[in-house]
Parts: sequence; C-alpha cells; structure tokens
Amino acid sequence: MGRRKVKRKSQSVAKTNAYFSRFQVKFARRRAGKTDYYARQRLITQDKNKYNSPKYRFVVRFTNRDVICQVVYATLAGDVCIASAYSHELPKYGMKAGLTNYAATYATGLLCARRLLTKYGLADAYEGKTEDLGEDYHVEQGDEEARPFKCFLDTGLVRTSTGARVFAALKGAVDGGLDIPHNEKRFAGYDLQDKSHDPDTLERYIKGGVVAEYAEELQEEEPEKFEQQFAKYLAADFDPTELEDAMEDVLDAIREDPVHEKKERVKPADAGRLFKLPKLTYEEKKANLKAKLEALRAAA
Repeated sequence: MGRRKVKRKSQSVAKTNAYFSRFQVKFARRRAGKTDYYARQRLITQDKNKYNSPKYRFVVRFTNRDVICQVVYATLAGDVCIASAYSHELPKYGMKAGLTNYAATYATGLLCARRLLTKYGLADAYEGKTEDLGEDYHVEQGDEEARPFKCFLDTGLVRTSTGARVFAALKGAVDGGLDIPHNEKRFAGYDLQDKSHDPDTLERYIKGGVVAEYAEELQEEEPEKFEQQFAKYLAADFDPTELEDAMEDVLDAIREDPVHEKKERVKPADAGRLFKLPKLTYEEKKANLKAKLEALRAAA
C-alpha cells in the first residue's frame, strides 16, 4: 500500500509583539533603493593576504544631465575618492553638448583614467589605447615598470544590459590605461546570437557616429524636429552631424591635459552683510507695536 499524502496548512508568520520587537530594519540606503549591499560587500571585501591594501572601485553613476566617474576605496569611516571626472567638464575639451550619450560617457571614463594615472606618475608608462578603439584592450605590465593600477567596475543599480552606457565608461577607462577585469560581451556591437563582437560598430558608438547619422537623417527629412531635438547643439554652435570628427579632437585634448584645475575661491560681494536681523530691546519692540497700532487707527 502506498503512503497516504497528508496536506499541511501553510504556516503563516504570527505578527505578535515578539515579532516586531525582534524586527531588524534594513539600512537607510537599502530602504531608499540607492545601494545594493549584496554587491557592495563583494566589491569592498579584500583578501587578508593583501595586508590592508585598499580594494579600488571604478564607480560610474548617471544623472539626468551628468555622467560621474570616480575611483574609490572603502574605509570604516566611509568611502575615499582619489580621482573623479564629470561629463560637465567636457565642454572644456570641445564637446559642448550631448553630455550624457555613449560618446560622452566614454570620454568621461577616459578623462578619469588619465587624471588618475597622471596623479600617481603612471601616465607615461601606461598610455592605453589610442587607435582602433573598437578592439578590446587589456593593460599589460612592462618589464621594468610599476604594475598597472587595478580596480573593479561598480555599476550601482543601473541595468547591465548589452550596449549600456556604463560599459562605455568602462571602455574609456581601460583605453585610458586602467586595469579593470572585463570582457567584450556587454559592449555595443556584440551579437548575442552569433556570440561575436563587431569592433567597427563599437568605434562608431564611441565617436558618436550613431548620433551624427541620426541627426543628418532627421535634418533632411524633418527639419523642425531636428531643431527641436538638437536645440542645445545648435545653441552652442556645435554641429551634431559632425560629431564623429569632433570627438577625435576631444579625445586628443583629454590626453594632452587631463589635470583638473582648481578655481580660486572668491569672497561674495556682500560678504560683510548680515542676513540675520539683530535682536530688538523691549523698548524698541514696544515702540514698533505702538507705531503699527497708530497706522491701523489712521487707516480705519
């Protein structure tokens, strides 16, 4: 005879006082949906045989109008940023508009990498990749040179799909000379069906060729829509149809001078002005009240 199956009722959690007294609230940034602590723990945990040397992360974040690239390491007191680059710095190098597209993200990653290596005196030893940008590249250590600067990509909560901009920043940093473990499966131009990568497509994305083609097509077919969508390009006198040619000059300018220049702090014109009203004495308050009452009586 077969065993008789016994149906068990699903055990529901009793939300008693004991349950709530033991309930542990998640971290604030987890509740706000800002930090993936599962990924962060694995990115900052260093091997014990590294003797307290920091584990560096290449952090990429996006806002509506900006791309942020930083090289960071974690401490008990908080994260420490040793180099950073922002896409709003790109107008200095000749890219006046489109500061959040694929090409701008690549340029920001390149700027962060060159700035970091210049800071630590590794810029000449590791120049990175300057030609055939669509080809995959990994930094190799020279015979008599210091080891390349190694860090790990921190994507945060952004979706890591094939062709995502976060990997454009990775590509820019790698081409700039940083050693970041990666492969080409998430770059633009990778075919998931054929399991192959097209370097020409990636280079076209890096140099803004896709944007330039779309702008040229839109300019011919729908001029009004072209003026609307590329209004910031036109306002800055930056032709979107020539973006591919302009990006070559932008990347060269970044390599020539990646160092950030600090601006001198200037005191505001009304620095001595007091914005907080001084305290009134009892007699002054009494006089003000009397004046207000007399004004009300006169108006009545």
